[in-house]
Amino acid sequence: MVDLHVPLRQGVLFAVGGALYYLVEVLWRGHSDWTMAVLGGVCFLLIGRINERCEWCVALLSQMVLASLIVTTAEFCAGMVLNIWLGLGIWDYSGMPYNLCGQVCLLYTNLWFLLSLPAIVLDDWLRHWWFGERKPAYKLL
Repeated sequence: MVDLHVPLRQGVLFAVGGALYYLVEVLWRGHSDWTMAVLGGVCFLLIGRINERCEWCVALLSQMVLASLIVTTAEFCAGMVLNIWLGLGIWDYSGMPYNLCGQVCLLYTNLWFLLSLPAIVLDDWLRHWWFGERKPAYKLL
């Protein structure tokens, strides 16, 4: 028999992450693109995997660093495909300091570091409340 619990959980978390990522973009920039909801869902799933095996193994600050690198890397890859190769022009950070090919910049990597805290905590609590996973506990350092 196929266990539908895992795909259902992943689908729900993908949808929550995608919706929140899209909302952050709309609040910050005033608009977004549907592809950002997809990217956000993928990022939320990846961020949730950081501490899936052992929450005490990875300190919260380390999770935040990893999460900001995950989002920055995902945005760079998506930007290269969507903006450079396909020419969709969804975003362009070429005017920002410390940018890489106009697709990512240091300022937004730092902002993703800050935004990763609520994402990490939300993922853990949703898993606990909705899917009966262990209650979240964290070590800061």
